[in-house]
Amino acid sequence: MKRIGMLTSGGDCQALNAAMRGVVKGLSNNVDELEVYGFYDGYKGLIYGEYRLLTSRDFSGILTKGGTILGSSRQPFKQMRVPDKNGLDKVEAMKQTYYKLNLDCLVILGGNGTQKTANLLREEGLNIIHLPKTIDNDIYGTDVTFGFQSAINIATDCIDCIHTTAASHNRVFIVEVMGHKVGWLTLYAGIAGGADIILLPEIPYDIDKVISAIEKRTKAGKGFTILAVAEGAISKEDAKLSKKEYKKKLENSPYPSVSYEVADLIKQRTGTEVRVTVPGHTQRGGSPTPYDRVLCSRLGAAAAEAILEDDYGYMIAMVNNKTTRVPLEKVAGKLKMVEPDCQIINEAKTMGMSFGD
Repeated sequence: MKRIGMLTSGGDCQALNAAMRGVVKGLSNNVDELEVYGFYDGYKGLIYGEYRLLTSRDFSGILTKGGTILGSSRQPFKQMRVPDKNGLDKVEAMKQTYYKLNLDCLVILGGNGTQKTANLLREEGLNIIHLPKTIDNDIYGTDVTFGFQSAINIATDCIDCIHTTAASHNRVFIVEVMGHKVGWLTLYAGIAGGADIILLPEIPYDIDKVISAIEKRTKAGKGFTILAVAEGAISKEDAKLSKKEYKKKLENSPYPSVSYEVADLIKQRTGTEVRVTVPGHTQRGGSPTPYDRVLCSRLGAAAAEAILEDDYGYMIAMVNNKTTRVPLEKVAGKLKMVEPDCQIINEAKTMGMSFGD
């Protein structure tokens, strides 16, 4: 008999269901008896004992289904040691739920914040397996996270659609792509969509360089320019501010996001019409791509193998196209950033793309 708990925490993405299915199929085909307890709304379900026993029916037909059948919520890692409004010790409550159900392990699907709490529970003595989920692809220790490729497809499709209207009206268009701290999604979608300028959080931009790139295209007879801008993109001036100063600036900013600020500056300096498109949460929605379905099936099967071997405390990662077990304590709390001088950036610059630097 194996008893496992499962939860999905943080922002959703397209392939959470596919990953859970992979784990359960990997276990059910190799053990005589299996009980799977699904916790509702992420860590919230584990804290307050909100769960149900799942059956094989729950995992049938969900390979192509986006979102998560368990629901999700954000439970900030910084608040995990802070009692709730009723004085409940959240960490102790999670442990009690785990032991009450006599679980062999807890499978946790989520991004960076989720991973830090998963490592905390490991430190508290629980058997943990973590699966790396995020459209941002910023989890350290794995080459790719599930949800990333599906989000690339959506963001790229948005840029593709903008191309035709941009060419028709000879305008500057900005497509704002998700990514507060890292720019992997914007980088890949920008290249795949043929954006002319790509602005990333890791490469502070100089608005003069941005405008220069636009003017260069205009002089070359190209009537439109497309910018792929990460929502966390930052100017060189703002990058010099302290976190406190920058936060205050954002609070007092008349712009809803950095893309609108960039658009306004371009219009002021060039007189060119600028339009901003924000695909927003559509980047997390819809069905997972075939790539993500395969990735999640492999990660899920690899997680099942670790559970069958009673080998816990790991993130199941993909490295050099092979699944591997990475100790949680070595990766929790670390971000995988885009290196400004990495090969893919240099190759994009070779093709004439500007990064505003």
